Amino acid sequence: MNTPDVINKINKLSVEIEKLPKGYISTKTISGKTYFYHQWSENGCKKSKYVRDDEIKELSEKLEKRRRLQEELRILKKSVGPIRINSGSAEGELNKMKYILMHKRIPVAELEIDHDSGVIQKIDTVFNEHHFPVGVSVRHGIADRSALNEWWMDRSIPASRSGVREALEVLNITNTKALLARCCGLSLSDQYWISPAGSDLTWDSINFFGNAFSDDIGDILFGAGRKKDPLDFSSPDSTSDGNLKKRWKIIDGKRCLIKGGSNPYRQQPFNEVIATKIMNRLGIPCVPYSVIWNKGAPYSVCEDFVNEKTELVPAWRIIKTEEQDNNTSLFRHFLNCSDRLGIPGVRQFLDEMIVLDYIIANEDRHLNNFGALRDAETLEWIGMAPIYDSGSSLGYDKTVPLMLDKDETACKPFKNHHEEQLKLVSSFDWIDFGALSDVKGLIIDTLSDENARSYLEDNRIHMIANLTCRRIRNLETLAMSSDRRQTIDRNDEVEKNIAADYGPKLSM
Repeated sequence: MNTPDVINKINKLSVEIEKLPKGYISTKTISGKTYFYHQWSENGCKKSKYVRDDEIKELSEKLEKRRRLQEELRILKKSVGPIRINSGSAEGELNKMKYILMHKRIPVAELEIDHDSGVIQKIDTVFNEHHFPVGVSVRHGIADRSALNEWWMDRSIPASRSGVREALEVLNITNTKALLARCCGLSLSDQYWISPAGSDLTWDSINFFGNAFSDDIGDILFGAGRKKDPLDFSSPDSTSDGNLKKRWKIIDGKRCLIKGGSNPYRQQPFNEVIATKIMNRLGIPCVPYSVIWNKGAPYSVCEDFVNEKTELVPAWRIIKTEEQDNNTSLFRHFLNCSDRLGIPGVRQFLDEMIVLDYIIANEDRHLNNFGALRDAETLEWIGMAPIYDSGSSLGYDKTVPLMLDKDETACKPFKNHHEEQLKLVSSFDWIDFGALSDVKGLIIDTLSDENARSYLEDNRIHMIANLTCRRIRNLETLAMSSDRRQTIDRNDEVEKNIAADYGPKLSM
């Protein structure tokens, strides 16, 4: 067996071992009856669980299989000694696995990844510098490892996502980044993936656009627990960003993203529908959303707008293509980077996005939830992606009194306040204010869902509708102003473009 085959085998064995139970079976005799217990160590603590008689055979077989595979792994690890590249500990070296970063069917570079942390330890041979992720520079055949790691880690589930700590305990892993290699880094947002060195995996056989994927990780992220053993880690849920509870499902043959809302109002799914209806009235390209219910809770559903030929490049990656001058505003820097890349329709898109976000008082339009689409094979830019992810708006987490306080409403991605961000808009001439005449009614109708009564009271619903109509009137007044001019500067600029944290907040 050659070296790549050995490393590939080590990687597969490590994953298989992790799926099997640890420890041993002990017995206790009480009043002449023998009881069986599964005992193991976890994070330095001893664990014990009673085992029924009908479970002993299956558990024993799994424990024996784990021991057998561990011995096979030990022998294989000894054989990789000659390819170690530094003087670190043997355990640390053996966790490093070799992969090929792929862009669909195109090899991009050889990587060495730490199996436990998910970190890219080394970039070896660069095969195709043009197909590196946007924002990762390659100079004289050497790729920026720090930038590639930043892109790679951005693919992982945020540690702050709702329910992720409980999911990690069920999965028996220490961090979400360790999931990346287990699903080969595959996503439903782009066409990048990693192939274990020496493996016979192909894009056509494993991509999630044309092949089914497992529900195991999504079930666990939604709190369903571990339904089977071993788990199938082949899932796009391991590479989904954002802090709200979410998962991918194949519904009627379509790849759909299902996303929850945050306590106490669970309002985000309804807000997505409202934003969709407002954008439809204004002719703004958008991803359409609907609401479904599961176990008394609302969830938004949208179809994947990326297909096997295209990919989403977030704004965060676009601004990484050039150094930002200290005297240049973030807005101007984004425009400059977009112009140099040749992305069409950026100015019109930004006008539409900023106007929409003012109308719905969006508080979480950070640089990772809007972006551009490009052809994954030719690398030609198609244009800006349709607007999506608008749920953290309309006072989604605020009491009625706090909705009235403008200072309590955050703004992103360019300015801290919506009134200041509106100054970046080049033109309001495209807005048909007559098409927004029924916004009050559509908000009330959408939020008055029978099932939402336990979350949303009438006075809250009417306050949301009235404040939205007030913002539309303010916008119309601004659009009619004859002395209004676009202003691009660094005043009131956002310092941290990070996603909102929907964890529990302390109340005063």
